[in-house]
Amino acid sequence: MAEKIPGAAAPGRDGARPVILVAPRWVPETMRGTERIAPLEAIADCFVDAILAAGGLPLQMALTTDEDVIDSYIELADGVAIPGGPDVDPRRWGSDVPYDPELLCRVRDDFEFPLVRRALEADLPIFTTCRGTQLLNVALGGTLCMDVPSLGATEGMVQWRHVGILNGPAHPVEVEAGSLLSRAMGGVTAAQVNSAHHCCVGVLGEGVRLSARATDGVPEAIEVPDRRFCLGVQWHPEYTWRTIESDFSLWRSFVDACR
Repeated sequence: MAEKIPGAAAPGRDGARPVILVAPRWVPETMRGTERIAPLEAIADCFVDAILAAGGLPLQMALTTDEDVIDSYIELADGVAIPGGPDVDPRRWGSDVPYDPELLCRVRDDFEFPLVRRALEADLPIFTTCRGTQLLNVALGGTLCMDVPSLGATEGMVQWRHVGILNGPAHPVEVEAGSLLSRAMGGVTAAQVNSAHHCCVGVLGEGVRLSARATDGVPEAIEVPDRRFCLGVQWHPEYTWRTIESDFSLWRSFVDACR
């Protein structure tokens, strides 16, 4: 449940919070006794709280393939945020390598690809985490590595653990000086981040710039320089914005871009 955050950012000078569309997660239907419980469309409360604390107004979208509905949302919005979740279907970039369908969520793919394209066309600020970052790269014509351990590590390094650490720092990342990411994080060129992924950006999409890597060489952030604000990180700053200042700076910078 969203709570009042001490020291949270105030709304803009006109008193209005920028409206930030949040793409929901999707949880398949379940059974309770003999009754079917409908699928859930939901947002993690830490994601909501991060946007509120940064001064934004999160608006959960409906999962839909109706592009007229998506366009109506875009007209309401000052920005778009896309969270993590299941893997992006490799067929989206033409791969025919067999892949476990249990790791995918085609419901979200069918919704989020047109959403990202509409947001890019409207030049709305976009901020993505984990799966959202991977989808952003694919939406712009890129590919993914579907098995991070297969990348190995740069010479002289061992690979960091990239799965299963959300509530504290897991490894350092090296941030490209002068990048949008560096500016959004307060000018840093190195940061500690959490980590929970087994896929990552592969071949970069059109106009996409790689702006951070983990020190073992794994891609950790991308941006699109010819857009007003289009930034994706591989980690989960929604979990650490209270404790890692550079992660809270990400949320503040995104919300400021949405004003």
